[in-house]
Amino acid sequence: MRILLSNDDGYFAPGLLALHKALISLADVTVVAPQLDRSGASNSLTLDRPLSLKKASNGFFYVNGTPTDCVHLAVTGMLDHLPDLVVSGINHGANMGDDTIYSGTVAAATEGFLLGIPSMAISLSGEGRDLFDTAGRVARDLVERYFFHPIKEAILLNVNVPDIAYEDLQGIEVTRLGKRHKAEPVVKAINPRGETQYWIGAAGQAQDAGPGTDFYSVTTNHVSITPLQLDLTRFEQMSTISQWLGA
Repeated sequence: MRILLSNDDGYFAPGLLALHKALISLADVTVVAPQLDRSGASNSLTLDRPLSLKKASNGFFYVNGTPTDCVHLAVTGMLDHLPDLVVSGINHGANMGDDTIYSGTVAAATEGFLLGIPSMAISLSGEGRDLFDTAGRVARDLVERYFFHPIKEAILLNVNVPDIAYEDLQGIEVTRLGKRHKAEPVVKAINPRGETQYWIGAAGQAQDAGPGTDFYSVTTNHVSITPLQLDLTRFEQMSTISQWLGA
């Protein structure tokens, strides 16, 4: 099996190192990740300048671009074979609900999916214990399961792992995306030159977080797996808009 790893926290991130450690004995693993932390980059592609691909001392490749750039470059220009699986992560922090729209971790997996490769994003959600090995073991479990029981349909999986010991996990649940409240207000600051600057505020608290959601699953110490799709069409509103245009 050939696996392409990427992330949005940068090629030096401990989550990526843990993911590589967990999967290296299972497959031929190639790492192509951003040179810098590109959290929140979403699905952006760099189109205004060329990209460079360099190799770090640990064998990881890094790109001066976004997570999407990394996977796109690897699949369409660098590798001489198509990976069997793209795995993105392990993200330092949850990617649940509305987070998936902004997440570079999810975006890297999404790019693999768009290029016809089964893909999954792995994130560690919790209280700052940073037990990346737990998420690494979960990733390994899922990759092994996929290897022995492949899914015939195209898959894009968003996986969130509680930041607890692997032995304390209560199982795996298939969930839907929950929803957050709107984000906190921007934070104003004055720089030494007297200029006003703005920092994007924190994500809002969970709003739709009942049973069946990713939020609920993680808070009950379950691994949450949400299958994602990319068709944003709101089909039930098509007739409404047609009537509106004809009014």
